[in-house]
Amino acid sequence: MKFLSTRGQTPVLGFSDAVATGLAPDGGLYLPETLPDFSGDLARFESLNYPELCFEFLRVFATDIPPETLRQLVSASYTRFDHPDIAALKPLAKNLYVLELFHGPTLAFKDFALQLLGNLYAHQCRVRGQTINVLGATSGDTGAAAIHGLLGRPGTAIFILYPDGRVSPLQERQMTCTGAQNVFALAVDGTFDDAQTALKEVFGDQEFRTRHRLSAVNSINLARVLAQCVYYLSAWLRLPPGERDHVEFVVPTGNFGNVLAGWMLQKMGVPIRGFRVATNQNDILHHLFTTGEYRVGEVHPSLAPSMDIQVASNFERFIWFAVGGDAARVRAVMRTFQATGRYTFENFDRDSFSSTRTSDAEIARIITRVHRDYGYIVDPHTACGFQELNPERVNVVLATASPAKFPDTIRAAIGLEPTHPSLEALKSRAIVKHRIKATPAAMRAFIDAHAEQ
Repeated sequence: MKFLSTRGQTPVLGFSDAVATGLAPDGGLYLPETLPDFSGDLARFESLNYPELCFEFLRVFATDIPPETLRQLVSASYTRFDHPDIAALKPLAKNLYVLELFHGPTLAFKDFALQLLGNLYAHQCRVRGQTINVLGATSGDTGAAAIHGLLGRPGTAIFILYPDGRVSPLQERQMTCTGAQNVFALAVDGTFDDAQTALKEVFGDQEFRTRHRLSAVNSINLARVLAQCVYYLSAWLRLPPGERDHVEFVVPTGNFGNVLAGWMLQKMGVPIRGFRVATNQNDILHHLFTTGEYRVGEVHPSLAPSMDIQVASNFERFIWFAVGGDAARVRAVMRTFQATGRYTFENFDRDSFSSTRTSDAEIARIITRVHRDYGYIVDPHTACGFQELNPERVNVVLATASPAKFPDTIRAAIGLEPTHPSLEALKSRAIVKHRIKATPAAMRAFIDAHAEQ
């Protein structure tokens, strides 16, 4: 299978090259030339465990990796999860489930894709005899998961930018207390969007990018989105057959990569009824799905910091589908958005999407209510998913992170402080971070000094 850029001005690539490249040279994002149809495979998939299902799904896309090699890479990617189902589907009440995506090594849903991506990068280094430098920006969980996918791997270095003081203390410790020599946690002044903007400009410098063999670890990377499709598929297959056609996945959303993965799976023939985009008070996507206007505003720090985003970098993939794969239209939309900070859609998939907005005060109340009604503790991001659930649907709320990563918020809401051994171990370790400005020049200088050669 080949992969094209949403902006249509760069040659198509195979899977491994698209993964290694990350952001396309023309500034676009990679997508499959055509989406496969899995509708005829669903009965066959029902008996598979999670790694087997992931292999069967990815083999359709990763056609340039020998099947047995791909099987081994996938299998190795899910050995560090502490639940036998990997993605645990937990019923809370009639027509209400939680899909627990926090059983990986960094206790967040990003582990599903980034454990795999780390193995894909390591495989490419071995096969090609080259080093790779991985660059990403994070609002919280992505950075930790990316770092733990590449810890100590030979031939790799990883540089993660995060907004200083705007991630939770435990999220920061997961990035800065690893002790690994190939890990560089870069604390920047400003917001996640500032870091993401500078990162994209660095990737646009083709000479610099080629010289250091840079690859993107953010959800702009194709492998991230495809790997995340699998937990939607796994959850759908484990629902009672009578509920599958009525399911709505409720997705706490910041950068749009997570919900995009589910929506793409729907377009691949899995009959998912719909998706609810659950935002915090940084509600650009809620505004879009209620008005049709995509408009940037101010970022306000919240109790759900991983969702403190205004420019959803994965949204360009959605635009490509919305304009029928017309790359020239995508380029025009992105020029308009970059120039004005807004774009009004003529048409998009309103049948599949609804949305909600949750303030900090509501997050605290929801954590209290969910614990009272179901005896279940949710982190502040997952709490946003319990806002205004549709009683006519089978609701599957994606639990995107462990509540143990946000002990202060949980304690304030219900008087209990969830813990996890891996997080407790971090508290005694030294923080190692590098403060830099959120500018392309500062990033280039740091990478020049520390890149794997």
